[in-house]
Amino acid sequence: MGAFTEKQEELVNSSWEAFKGNLSQNSVTFFKLVLEKEPGAKDLFSFLGNGVDPNNPKMAAHAEKLFGTVRDAAVQLKTKGEVVAEAKLGSVHTEKKVTDPQFAVIKEAVLKTIKEAVGDKWNQELNDAWEQAYNAMAAAIKKAMP
Repeated sequence: MGAFTEKQEELVNSSWEAFKGNLSQNSVTFFKLVLEKEPGAKDLFSFLGNGVDPNNPKMAAHAEKLFGTVRDAAVQLKTKGEVVAEAKLGSVHTEKKVTDPQFAVIKEAVLKTIKEAVGDKWNQELNDAWEQAYNAMAAAIKKAMP
């Protein structure tokens, strides 16, 4: 895999803005996709105790943070060529006992949510940019897991 390009960073940044533009609906889409694939993930997110609730501000805030972290990973990839996660992020994922298959479920849900958020602007290049950024972010989190 080559270096993360300026074009890839621009693709992630512009689609991140589209995601944020309809944060409430995109958060619902994301968490519904996660729970469809991995119903047990409900236990990993304290705010999903009553399922996916579009009026739950904690759900939207968490989705914004997650997608923002992937966007930040794209920026790090472009500027530094690597992604480094904070130790606290690794600790939280260790505490929650997040597994590799769960990282894969989240990636699939991230990609599908971005696809829905950008509509007809979706293409393979955009998919690849988000996938590369997500993979680098996930690897950094796993590396930071004690």
